[in-house]
Amino acid sequence: MKKKKKLLLKIIGLFFLIIFGLLLIGLTLLARMAKELPNPEQFVNRQITQSTKIYDRTGETLLYEIHGEEKRTIIPFEEIPKYAKQAAIAIEDQNFYTHPAFDWRSIIRALFVNLLKGRVVQGGSTITQQLAKNAFLTPERTFSRKLKELILSYWLERRYSKDEIFNLYLNQIPYGANAYGIEAASQTYFNKPAKELSLAEAAILAALPKAPSYYSPWGTHVDELKNRKNYILSQMFELKFIDKEEKIRSQNKELKFTSPNIGSIKAPHFVMMVREYLNNKYGEETIERGGLKIITTLDWPLQEIAEKAVREGAERNEELYKGKNSALVAQDAKTGQILALVGSRDYFDIENEGNFNVASQGLRQPGSSFKPFAYITAFKKGYSPETVIFDLPTEFDTSNNPLKSYRPENFDQKFRGPVTFRQGLAQSINLPSVKTLYLAGIDDTIKTAQDFGITTLKQRNRYGLSLVLGGGEIKLIEMVGAYSVFSQEGIKHKQTLILKIEDSKGIILEKYIDQATRVIEPQFAKLINDILSDQETRKGLFQNSFNLTVFPDREVALKTGTSNDYKDAWAFGYTPSFVVGIWAGNNNNQPMQKHGSSILAAVPIWHNFLNKALINQPFESFNKPEPIFQVKPTLRGEYIIYYKLGDEIFPQIHNILYYVNKDDPTGPEPQNPEQNSQFKNWEEPVLLWIKNNIAEFEQYNKPIPDNAYLIEAPTSTISY
Repeated sequence: MKKKKKLLLKIIGLFFLIIFGLLLIGLTLLARMAKELPNPEQFVNRQITQSTKIYDRTGETLLYEIHGEEKRTIIPFEEIPKYAKQAAIAIEDQNFYTHPAFDWRSIIRALFVNLLKGRVVQGGSTITQQLAKNAFLTPERTFSRKLKELILSYWLERRYSKDEIFNLYLNQIPYGANAYGIEAASQTYFNKPAKELSLAEAAILAALPKAPSYYSPWGTHVDELKNRKNYILSQMFELKFIDKEEKIRSQNKELKFTSPNIGSIKAPHFVMMVREYLNNKYGEETIERGGLKIITTLDWPLQEIAEKAVREGAERNEELYKGKNSALVAQDAKTGQILALVGSRDYFDIENEGNFNVASQGLRQPGSSFKPFAYITAFKKGYSPETVIFDLPTEFDTSNNPLKSYRPENFDQKFRGPVTFRQGLAQSINLPSVKTLYLAGIDDTIKTAQDFGITTLKQRNRYGLSLVLGGGEIKLIEMVGAYSVFSQEGIKHKQTLILKIEDSKGIILEKYIDQATRVIEPQFAKLINDILSDQETRKGLFQNSFNLTVFPDREVALKTGTSNDYKDAWAFGYTPSFVVGIWAGNNNNQPMQKHGSSILAAVPIWHNFLNKALINQPFESFNKPEPIFQVKPTLRGEYIIYYKLGDEIFPQIHNILYYVNKDDPTGPEPQNPEQNSQFKNWEEPVLLWIKNNIAEFEQYNKPIPDNAYLIEAPTSTISY
């Protein structure tokens, strides 16, 4: 019994010895780490920050400088309004005045999350810790840095009172736009001293420090900023800082921000896209303090041409069609590099949301500019540019329900009878294009668009046959990338804004590498290029504006689009190495006046830009498509089919579904074409057209005797 007691005492002693040893080691490490930490007394001796500079593709034209200089005006704690202090407490550290430099509950919660993730992903930082981090430490997310932050926070709380720490914090933290401290932030965003801030304005400023670029009032996440402001006001109400009436009034109050005074900036929409990329990849603090050098893809002389074309075109459209805005994207088709990007008529026009980047953020209906995706999908299945389809008034069955039938119309209210796929696409005729989408298949056409780089067509149940007329929503920058796939004969180059990024020591952090993928066979893309660059065929569409589509001695492909009610006007054009897309309309989705179509609102901007941009582009021609061999007469351009028995001939004119299985047009003819849900609706207008347009129409479509045979021309070659 005594032996067991002695053994137990030894074990207990050993346990306490180990604990003591671990504590001693821990205290030694903490003491060593503490010696390495900066002295909080030396508060002003902080690491000098360096600005990040964003250049054009030459590295010579400075587009924007993210200043390391800190705009700051130190103000006394008494001049900071009560609401501003309470808003910061509510969102950042509700236990600030009661915890000893750090909040154990927040730390334990963050530690648990971080252990699960295997890295630091959540901070749990108090106001004191944030001050220590911003003043003395690097922005790295490691456990050792967190430990240093805790030690410094403890020292700060021993040296300064809570009010002094809070004052240092409110005068220290970054609010974005190079504004450091609440006074600079108030002047920057509201053009007033901090002491005059309203409750709603104070909540806005409290919302910014978490991610100043993301929540910037001048950026593209203003709704998220407002949501965060409202959340802060709700927290202030819960903490009894404000009453319910103050909360509701401030949540509903519309705030007016000053115009962004961001110094010298060129190509602002492009620059802000670059900045958002940098922020997402390297973090806010790195780009504001790290001294990065960014060489972008932007061609500054080309950008100047683009900005002028957009500005003058939008001014003209506003006067003629009440269309106030426009956007442009130009891309090197062979590399995916964005050469010019204009997101709106005037970035600094706050009243008309000029800072909203229509080029990259706007979701707009593409109108007829979506048609090439249906046609190239049809070509892939075996149809050809000479395939005949009837342009006649047609009701499309959508669900065997007459109440849900679809009756599209042509833009000019005219119907042309038999037309080829070439004519249907080059002249942008709606009825043949809807039929082409049906033949190509909606799902397969969406898949083609997605392969080409369109990411926005995700709700398949929303899209019917109107998709080919612009029933979905797209982004301008993605459509430019997709049209570059046509230009490059089926090869997609990943779009990029950046050529090279260097750190402050000249070390290359990343460099452009072309990422190319073949998404469709070249012969099909060549067919689209041949049709869209066919000036003679597209005359029927542009008529009096035809000269705006022609550039002497150059082959330029062009496709336009106008959405319902003239809300969106588009022009996409390209050469074998250069692609440009134009959008015209209104940011608030208000329709332009009648006649504000793509031909009149977008094409003039497109022409004015290209007329100057092509001066420095090489003279190139599209590669001609290979000859297409077709056996079926209707696929090679014949719409009257003849059968013969003895000396008697039986001419036949039917819609295309009579002769082809829509999913296998080159295969056997359908035995029972009337089983196709669209057949009846397509056939009846054809029979009426025969009666009204064919002499001796009684001789057509007589029953074909069993022994009759097809009078077929030898396998023909379609020449281009």
